[in-house]
Amino acid sequence: MSASDSEKAALDAIPSIPRNTEGPVFAEPWQAQAFAMTVALYDAGRFTWPEWADMLSDELRQAGAGQTGEDYYHHWLAALERLSSDKGLTDEAELEDRRRAWDRAARATPHGSPIVLGAETATE
Repeated sequence: MSASDSEKAALDAIPSIPRNTEGPVFAEPWQAQAFAMTVALYDAGRFTWPEWADMLSDELRQAGAGQTGEDYYHHWLAALERLSSDKGLTDEAELEDRRRAWDRAARATPHGSPIVLGAETATE
């Protein structure tokens, strides 16, 4: 199997991923980052692709059949957080600290500018 065949097989194992003929499609930079983090953790051997696909499927299933797909990567991120916690890569306290940091950074970032963690403390 060539690299592109194995990448296609991996993408096919992920339910409902928004994509076009060239691969995944992201509406926001954070979606691409969540995707990249997932792939990096998989490449580092932190979980298997079937484990990931099962966790994402479970998150999507819990969301219900009425989902429009607009919030797909919110479910992706929830699955990544849950799998990371289950595997001992992080814990809920660390995840909550990171959520609060992103919230502070987003509130301190002018509309249309990229959000950078820690930038809010540079002006305080």
